[in-house]
This record gives sequence, C-alpha cells and structure tokens, in this order.
Amino acid sequence: MAEHIDFGSLQLRFLRDRHETGGSLDMFEMTLQPEGRMPVPHYHESWEETVYGLSGTVTFTVEGQDREVGPGESLFIPRGAVHGFSNRSGAPASCLCILTPGVLGPEYFRELAALLKSGRPDPAKAREIMLRHGLVPA
Repeated sequence: MAEHIDFGSLQLRFLRDRHETGGSLDMFEMTLQPEGRMPVPHYHESWEETVYGLSGTVTFTVEGQDREVGPGESLFIPRGAVHGFSNRSGAPASCLCILTPGVLGPEYFRELAALLKSGRPDPAKAREIMLRHGLVPA
C-alpha cells in the first residue's frame, strides 16, 4: 500500500522505497499545490535525482537556473547540485521523483512534515533533519 505524506501545499505518495527494492531506488510522486515549494534549497552528497513531469508544471531551480518540468519532460539533478522546487503555475502539478542510489526513505519526509505542520518551524531543526538524512541545506 502506498504511503501518503502531507505537507500542506506539498503531498508525497511513495510508490516504492528502499525496503522494497533492496536499497537501490527510492521512487515517489510529488504533488504541489499552487504556490507550493520546497522550504529549504539543498543538495544531495550521495545520490542523484531524476524527475519526470506527470501533470501541470513544476519549476526546479538547479544551481540558480530555473527549469520548468511539465508532462512528458524530465530533469536530471546530479549529486552536489543545489536545488529547490516550486509551483508557480497557478494549478496543481505533479512529478515522479527517482533517487539513485535509494538512500532516502519515508522517515525523512515524515519528520520534515511534522516539523512544518507545527506552525513556524525552527530553521535549525529543519537543517538538523536534512543533515541527518543526507541532504545538505544551502
């Protein structure tokens, strides 16, 4: 059964995780409501990410350059590239995210969602959660 994690303007639905694939791949669908965004730009030290547009348009900012990803389009984010994402389109948008190798699981998203739902999250706590799970805040 797919797990859903709700951040408010961002929802994740895990299709598979590292426990189901022997640690080789994490895969999830990300849906952003209008004005939804990743709260902290970051980079991955030990994995790459490939994003495939499913519906609407998500804007990824990678190393300061904006790239819109819509249905049928993809974006490769190499390890070490500072990035974030947002929905500036005014309509819900979703994409499929694949992390290789699969080192990030639902635990990270559960912890971050709980922090963000607490109202005014402590930025130091967000950074601590990110660092513990292999993301480096930029």
